Amino acid sequence: MEEKLSVEEFVVRAIDKLRNPNYKGIHVVFSGFNEAFRKYFPDKDPKEELNRMAQAGKIVIRPVRRGVMIYKPGEAPTQANAGDAALGKMGLE
Repeated sequence: MEEKLSVEEFVVRAIDKLRNPNYKGIHVVFSGFNEAFRKYFPDKDPKEELNRMAQAGKIVIRPVRRGVMIYKPGEAPTQANAGDAALGKMGLE
């Protein structure tokens, strides 16, 4: 029998295997990650574990519609100057 993965190993494997070819991260709801996590770790909460990993710098979380996207460090889209970009698009620079 295969040895059980740690939470960190599970999350990294999920990001690698569940992402669509055009994306670097995965949506935790639409990819099936949350459901798979709960089945594999019935005694753990995916939200708490992902937040813990994000605080430790092991993953990056970005809020999106109906959930979050999770990425490996260095692969998340940048959010630098998002406010400035929005003002520019609105013509209010």
